Amino acid sequence: MPVAKLEGFTQRDQKLAAFAKALSHPARIAILRHLAAKGTCICGEIVDELPLAQSTVSQHLKALQQAGLIQGEIEGPRTCYCLDVKAIRLMAEALSSLGKTVAFGPGCC
Repeated sequence: MPVAKLEGFTQRDQKLAAFAKALSHPARIAILRHLAAKGTCICGEIVDELPLAQSTVSQHLKALQQAGLIQGEIEGPRTCYCLDVKAIRLMAEALSSLGKTVAFGPGCC
């Protein structure tokens, strides 16, 4: 499997790409929205909120956690999740900055 060359890109762009990859599925966005609405760590109810199997939800939680957008804390037999607010702010700032640098002209087509 080829390895991506990342040396030529800024740390900020690499982090933004990781965030974008983590957001690439609607279930992950739904998870972030649910965690934001609750404003606290939650354990089992994420599975109840999505039309997905528990194992699939776990895979999405893992992707969000690997990107640093959520944190997980083990409490007994369960893991409780909450947003990493610092990372969410960093992502929002990076997306905003990208939006400001893109020229919104008439387009090419």
